[in-house]
Parts: sequence; structure tokens; C-alpha cells
Amino acid sequence: MMLNKLFGNRSKTLRAAKDFPNKKNAELSQYAMSQYAKATLGSGNMRNAVQLPPTEDLNEWLAVNTVDFFNEISLLYGTATEFCTRTSCPSMNAGDYKYLWMDGVKYKKPTEVSAPEYVDLLMEWIEAQLNDEQIFPLQVGTPFSKDFILRIRKIFQRLFRIYAHIYLAHFPQMVQLGAEAHLNTCFKHFIYFVEEFHLIDAVELEPLRVHIVSLMGKNTTLFDDKE
Repeated sequence: MMLNKLFGNRSKTLRAAKDFPNKKNAELSQYAMSQYAKATLGSGNMRNAVQLPPTEDLNEWLAVNTVDFFNEISLLYGTATEFCTRTSCPSMNAGDYKYLWMDGVKYKKPTEVSAPEYVDLLMEWIEAQLNDEQIFPLQVGTPFSKDFILRIRKIFQRLFRIYAHIYLAHFPQMVQLGAEAHLNTCFKHFIYFVEEFHLIDAVELEPLRVHIVSLMGKNTTLFDDKE
């Protein structure tokens, strides 16, 4: 499969990869942590790849991985833009579940929008936070806000909805593109990270419960509070 076929026809929701500066910092900077995660992931053990490196700050680890997952999902959704349109997907659905958009600014009440519009609004909402140094400090060692974990949980909750929509609305097309293996790998990495740091409540994961269990096995703790 040619890369231009797989990642061609990108919409404006597909943003240039973001990164952190300070790559020359002698400490394990945010950039270095990103490289650490990717190297560990390459070894094949996703559960180890998502774990907090020894002596490192939890918030910085969450921050750098949030940027990486944002970039990864942006690329993945870029593969679906030719068949995920306002006509084919007039609402943001995941099977029997429907997601409404609200950001407290332009959309102050839950509002039904098309799937591509939802994703576009979501990516803009996340990117605004990633670019806010009060939320995602650029300098290593800068204190994070007291509500940082809550913000991260909300970001991951909403990123999951993109995966849910792709799987339940567009998986046959992803198979036709030859992208299903990459989709599964990315989602498995994402869901291991979610499990490790308890970022999404079980009720939010219900649309993909069967698929999650098939990927992670019955030993997953993600649905323990639902049992």
C-alpha cells in the first residue's frame, strides 16, 4: 500500500505533528520520554511501553504521551476522511451511541454535528490546550495546573470517540485500505495507556467493549467497575 494512498486526501483535521522543544536537555526531557516510549513500543511489549519511566514525573509523562496520541489519531483519521463525510456521517455515532459536541464557548449546550465536524472541533479543542503553556508547560520542571489530570482524562475520553466511530462506522473501508492492522496497533497502544493511568471510565468504553477484550484479553481491568 503506497503511503500517499493511505494518508492522502487529508482534511484540515489532520494537523502537522506537534513536538516539544528542549531536545538537548541533559535530563529525560519530554522529547526524550517520547523517544523512550516509542523505543519500548518497538520492542513489542505495549504494557511496558506505557508505564511511567523510573524517577520521572507523572504529569510530564502524561503530557508527552497526550501529544503523541493526538498526532497518531490525527493521522489515523486522515485515512478515513474520503469516506467519513457530512453526507455519510451526519452525526457522530459509534453503533447505538451518539456523541454531541459541547465546548463551553461556541457550543455551550450539547449539539449534534456531523462526524467530520465533530472531529474537527475536537482536534481544534485539543490543540488549543496543547498550545497553552499554562496547561502544557514547555519547560521541564514547570508545575502543572491542579486540574491537569482532569483535563487529560477529558482529552482521552474524547479521543476514544474517534476510535469508536472509525471501528463501528468505517472498519470495512479501513480493511479495504489495508489499514486495519495499523488501526488495531494504534488503538491497542492507546487503550493500554488508558488502562495504566485510569483515564477513561468503563461506561465510556462500552461501545468497543467486545473489541477491547479481544485485543487485551479477559484480564483487562478496564471494566472492573462494571462487573
